[in-house]
Amino acid sequence: MAPQSSQLDSEALAWIALASAQRVSPKLWLQALEKYQLSTVDLGSNTSSLPNEVKQLTNNISPPLIDAAINWLQASDNRHIVPLSSPHYPELLKQLDSPPLALFATGNKALFQKPQIAIVGSRRASLQGKRTATDIAYGLSSSGVVVTSGLAMGIDSAAHQGALSGSTGTIAVMGTGPEKVYPAKNSKLYEAINNDGGVTVTEFFPGQGPKPWHFPRRNRIIAALSLGTLVVEAKIKSGTLITANLAADMGREVFAVPGNIANAYAEGCHWLIQQGAKLVTNISDILDEVGVQPEQLGLNVDEQNEKSTANSLATDKLLASVDYDITAIDVIAQRNALSVSQAMASLLEYELRGLVAAVPGGYVKLRGK
Repeated sequence: MAPQSSQLDSEALAWIALASAQRVSPKLWLQALEKYQLSTVDLGSNTSSLPNEVKQLTNNISPPLIDAAINWLQASDNRHIVPLSSPHYPELLKQLDSPPLALFATGNKALFQKPQIAIVGSRRASLQGKRTATDIAYGLSSSGVVVTSGLAMGIDSAAHQGALSGSTGTIAVMGTGPEKVYPAKNSKLYEAINNDGGVTVTEFFPGQGPKPWHFPRRNRIIAALSLGTLVVEAKIKSGTLITANLAADMGREVFAVPGNIANAYAEGCHWLIQQGAKLVTNISDILDEVGVQPEQLGLNVDEQNEKSTANSLATDKLLASVDYDITAIDVIAQRNALSVSQAMASLLEYELRGLVAAVPGGYVKLRGK
């Protein structure tokens, strides 16, 4: 088999070279190409004839980074370098003022061309917040929408996992090089995304680890790739709200899931709703706003029966007595005129069906009415 580097033509290699000049913003390169009517290939050949302004930029090109990129690409057939000129490059990303000149992707790069919704939120999310992110991500993925997030702990991880359970897949935008998993705890999730129909992507070169300034750059890509950004749990001052604001600045939709007014991690969502973000309680709130029609996937008989049973259970008095916030077991027992042991025994069935969860201090409702 021919090495993958042979798949990179001279133009693609030129874009990689420009991207390797880490001290030069993509915007400066694009302005220079337009100003002097140059092609990317022109910059890699005949450098003596280049204008002095452009020569100064080319002095920043890093051969070691270029070599690292090619070596990374050759190591697996599942790896891809997607330059700005590639037909696989995401169209929405080109709308950035300073778009990445090359993307390093592992997995199914075809997802870049599908409609995407970003789901972001707190790393220290509540159990209910993570369940909400998982459920919404699963619903979107099952409706033909790619779920995009940042591979962080908390809401990001829950969103990726929910999307992987659906039918469309997920995109994880990284703040590191393509082979550096951060946080390391998400190594298994990273592998699952790459091998189960999803794709991980970054603008950072192989070998580059996490740096504080990488993550705002990652967030701009998350916001730019997506038709809209959904926030599930976030504090007022957080990177999550920065991502939402970036999306709004680009004219993209912003969505937020409301929460308990006493929960500090719901403050960011409530603030966004006050600023005009759309309040979301189900995936229809999102699909209607961005104009995406869900795919008609259908349910088989067993799935329909299971859904019917779950909905029936979700309307009874015992489940109704459990709140979406922590509800003490003695409160649940009192509301249903049961002993604590009777209430716990009855709640076990709901736990097994994924309708409630036992947590320190009592129970929380996960879904249902």
